[in-house]
Amino acid sequence: QVQLVESGGGLVQAGGSLRLSCVGSGRTFRSYGMGWFRQAPGKEREFVAGINWIGGSTRYADSVKGRFTVSRDNAKNTVYLQMNSLKPEDTAVYYCAADDTSFRIVIATEPGRYGYWGQGTQVTVSS
Repeated sequence: QVQLVESGGGLVQAGGSLRLSCVGSGRTFRSYGMGWFRQAPGKEREFVAGINWIGGSTRYADSVKGRFTVSRDNAKNTVYLQMNSLKPEDTAVYYCAADDTSFRIVIATEPGRYGYWGQGTQVTVSS
């Protein structure tokens, strides 16, 4: 069982930066790949970025490549999402999630492949 708590959201102007954090509980946190998803009002939840369990591989949605960076510190049971050059279209609730299968090498992009979710943190980018 993995419990996840996000933080770091807020209101920022376009072009600004935010860093989201997701702290996981449980000694098995480091065994799971992690993903960041977002959901804007009236839209489906979409994949933003992911990192595999060992931290050696990352994957990004085309819309955030070059602007967002995902990383993890397994010693702190924490995964991060550094968001730079933010745009109004990045406004959404951001969720971190843990893969439903431990030690998976491939980073899943489908929400259904993630078995554990945080409560979400709001990111609002003003123009």
